[in-house]
Amino acid sequence: MAQSGWTDKRPMSPHVQVWRWHTTMLGSILHRATGVANYLGLILLAGWLFAAASGPEAYSAFERVASSIPGSVVLFGFTVSILYHAMSGARHLVWDMGHGFNPKLASLLGGLMILLAAVGAGAIWIAAGLAPVSLEAMGG
Repeated sequence: MAQSGWTDKRPMSPHVQVWRWHTTMLGSILHRATGVANYLGLILLAGWLFAAASGPEAYSAFERVASSIPGSVVLFGFTVSILYHAMSGARHLVWDMGHGFNPKLASLLGGLMILLAAVGAGAIWIAAGLAPVSLEAMGG
């Protein structure tokens, strides 16, 4: 058996494959991923502003890309990302005050935040008239 250079007697942190996946683990990963996604989304927002400032042709080209199916998927994902990251950040503030560490409550809130981010983004898109389903088609 090969000898390791590890001399510290404290246990090493196990790799992610050792852990059983749970909601709070997913929430932690999503918080980090949405932070990166939001940063990239702000680059898109800056591109939109540059296109608007560059004139009608540039803005029209940006609008065609943004309103395409892939563009709409990216923008909807950005909306979900903003909502999730904001809710997760609020949860972290609650944790910083020493509350919400009950495992059942933490798991419930983690799953609820994922659901609310998706539903909230859908509601925002419907209210803004950006969703393929309009308020008129829903009877509103």
